[in-house]
Amino acid sequence: MQNTVHFILQGKGGIGKTLVSTILAQWLKSKDDTPLRCYDTDQENTTFSRYKALDVKHIPVMTEARTIDPKRFDALMIDILEADGNCVIDNGANTFSPLLAYLLENHCFALLEDSGRKVYIHTIVGGGDTLHDTAMGFVSTAKSADVPLVLWENEHFGPLQSASGKAFIESQTYAENSGRVRGRVVLSQRNADTFGADVKKMNTARMTLEEVKASDKFNVMEKQRIKVVFRDLFEQLDKVEW
Repeated sequence: MQNTVHFILQGKGGIGKTLVSTILAQWLKSKDDTPLRCYDTDQENTTFSRYKALDVKHIPVMTEARTIDPKRFDALMIDILEADGNCVIDNGANTFSPLLAYLLENHCFALLEDSGRKVYIHTIVGGGDTLHDTAMGFVSTAKSADVPLVLWENEHFGPLQSASGKAFIESQTYAENSGRVRGRVVLSQRNADTFGADVKKMNTARMTLEEVKASDKFNVMEKQRIKVVFRDLFEQLDKVEW
């Protein structure tokens, strides 16, 4: 994996964009010694920036009047283009539409491709009550941006299925856009009292897997369960058609 650019885009807040960003960044770091640069454009919740081990750069895109300044997205693009390496961009719900509009209006995907970079959009679809809104976000992104997609299925809000029991990946909505999907990663719902609590403890501390392994704040079983979760996610990412 070299010179790839990964945008995490989904208009619904609280669906797991930062979680996906941290997992993806750690997977990229585990692949080889290619430089990794991470960016956080979320103005309201700069959670990604708090993962010190990932050296995330915050790109403020809002003015003091709380309006989006498209020119500030220029700083992000310039930074990405200035050096080789893999890039992960976490984008907040409040800047989803402005960033996507900026990327399309300025033909940024073509610019990145022309500069020798491979671009991917990671979009998250959640289950339960979040399914409808996140599915519409998936469709909107798929229809507007002509770049490969990676679908993350977040089961933490419930099963990804309709009221009639039809799975999202079996729906017409997915079928019409599945040709753009290069791979799927399932964020499985595991035992909340063990796996869930351990991952939450890690995320609350803004720690990476490698930090957890070296920490005395996690016991051997907590470390084991976190390693199981990451092993599963990394194996799924390995199967994506990059």
